[in-house]
Amino acid sequence: MRKAHGKKSVKTQKQFGVIIEQGLDGYFVASVPALPGCHTQGKSLEEVKQRIREAISLCLEVAREDSEYKARIKNFAYEPASIGFETVRI
Repeated sequence: MRKAHGKKSVKTQKQFGVIIEQGLDGYFVASVPALPGCHTQGKSLEEVKQRIREAISLCLEVAREDSEYKARIKNFAYEPASIGFETVRI
């Protein structure tokens, strides 16, 4: 059996649903339902998107090192199959 030479390891990317809302103060707030406590805010949509990527990375790093947090992810978090927004007038 031959070994593959020069083969690079492929890093798999994880995908998370993110909920982004804009508050009355104009700030955007982003949260990740699949990662308990993973949320951030920013003055612009671009800023909050960058910050939530950083927050996700930090939460995943904590999960690798903290078995209690990792268990919380498995027990309490959910990943919505789809996220939509609808305006309802009453």
